[in-house]
Amino acid sequence: MDKALAKLTVCFEEPFWVGIYECETSESYEVCKITFGAEPKDYEVYYFLLNKSWHLNFSKSLELEKEPEKRINPKRLQREIEKQLHNTGMGTKAQQALKLQHEAGKQKRKAHSRKLREEEQKRQFELHQSKRKEKHKGH
Repeated sequence: MDKALAKLTVCFEEPFWVGIYECETSESYEVCKITFGAEPKDYEVYYFLLNKSWHLNFSKSLELEKEPEKRINPKRLQREIEKQLHNTGMGTKAQQALKLQHEAGKQKRKAHSRKLREEEQKRQFELHQSKRKEKHKGH
């Protein structure tokens, strides 16, 4: 049976409140960074998850190592849940996945700006050539 885990962590990163939305299945791990701006209320986060979570831009999925499932003592599980609730900040997996997503976006922006710059240079060259031809027509 496949298990899926989704976790949203809201924390303050200067100057905005940011949410880290992690989705983990048995094969993959994906993460998305959500910028809220001002401190979000509980109902605002709930509304966002219900209505806008379908449009989130997740990072490329990371392959996970399969860990053997073992039964956890209920008290230990309760302590781990309490520790996660009080833990502020991103996990290392989330940081790595966000870094990969950031790098992919940076590469995409670089390619797009390079294309625009080359098109502008080509347009300027064509304009320059047409002006030169106009001068030689003898008008």
